[in-house]
Amino acid sequence: MYWEKELETLDRNALEKLQLERLTKSLRQAVNAPCYGQIPEINNVIKSGLKSIEQIRELPFTSKEDLRNGFPWGFLSADKREVVRLHSSSGTTGNPTVVYHNRHDLESWANLMARSIFSAGVRDTDVFQNICGYGLFTGGLGFQYGVEKLGCLSIPAGAGNSLRQIKLMRDFGTSVAHAIPSYLGRLFDVFKDEGLDPRKDTRLHTLVIGAEPHTEEHRQRIEELFGVKAYNSFGLSEMNGPGVAFECTEQDGLHIWEDAYVVEIIDPITLQPVAMGEIGELVMTTLDRQAMPLLRYRTRDLTRFIPGACKCGRTHRRLDRIAGRSDDMFIIKGCNVFPMQIEGILLKLPEVGDDYRIILDTMDDQDEMIIEVEVKKEWFNGDLAFLNNLERHITRLVRDEVLVRPLIKLVEPGSIPKSEGKAVRVFDHRQNKI
Repeated sequence: MYWEKELETLDRNALEKLQLERLTKSLRQAVNAPCYGQIPEINNVIKSGLKSIEQIRELPFTSKEDLRNGFPWGFLSADKREVVRLHSSSGTTGNPTVVYHNRHDLESWANLMARSIFSAGVRDTDVFQNICGYGLFTGGLGFQYGVEKLGCLSIPAGAGNSLRQIKLMRDFGTSVAHAIPSYLGRLFDVFKDEGLDPRKDTRLHTLVIGAEPHTEEHRQRIEELFGVKAYNSFGLSEMNGPGVAFECTEQDGLHIWEDAYVVEIIDPITLQPVAMGEIGELVMTTLDRQAMPLLRYRTRDLTRFIPGACKCGRTHRRLDRIAGRSDDMFIIKGCNVFPMQIEGILLKLPEVGDDYRIILDTMDDQDEMIIEVEVKKEWFNGDLAFLNNLERHITRLVRDEVLVRPLIKLVEPGSIPKSEGKAVRVFDHRQNKI
């Protein structure tokens, strides 16, 4: 079943024709923004006229640094009186990135969200509990308006307060919940502490997870803990927020809504397109946003197009799960390491809990990678021989994967400090950071 069958099943020629029409309109809107209006390449493409989507490569990239440099109004393409909402990053290290929306933009976003959760099997008969922060962070309100558009009974629970989350689930018969992956492990521990089993003591049948990169192993662990299907969601505030791409019930990649975005995957070094199926950096252009269209925005997220067609019948291309971020990579002892590589190892081990952190530090003039790993309560029982063997086993697995020997520190469950919102996995305390 489809939310908008005509759009979701367009053949490739019709879809690209629609993209071309919307891209032309978006370019004309974008040059009303001070930061885009002064770029000759954009005006040249508008004057010559777009003949194909491939001409998008004639346009310059937009980066997060550009958005920060243009703060606060440099990328606003509409009259301020038409703007009804803004969302913003935290801006803890400088100017935040700000995205503006008019009424059309919010309606378009709500529709994309409704389309997304419908594709994952959510229906207007469901009770949808949104365990996500509301406010400047897009996850809360993005899902809220999509759920209301679809017609579910929504519970805007917000983040945290696990006992309250469980009570809401049980009192109101929550059948679908949305949360970030790193929180769900902690929520399950509270279920256990209360003598409850979410598989028996709730009506949950679906979880929606997103907002932070996670491995397939992490998703499978969540599904096993809660006894439900967990569907991946991808979004970023610069492209609205959630609802950019979503898994359908086939769970074979995330459909990226190409009537709303032109999607490119490039080599982050050469900035040239990669071959179909190869991993590269995701670059996106908005097609249906009026207050603040963005052109060729470099997301820094690493993924690939999944070749072939989805069994669900939707024709929009699919993205593989996010493999990490090009700016998440760190270099230690001459080796390139992505945190997701390490998570993929840890979460395959039945003894390992849901939390870990990577600490990069200088010890005796040597840079070292220390990995703190929470061990499940039933295994953290004082058996030193067992813990020593587990430590050596993890050391070997990580060394074989990333070619750097780590220092593994096994810790009791719940001892790693929890961050608010998205999980922070890497802490770099080296004297000479690379």
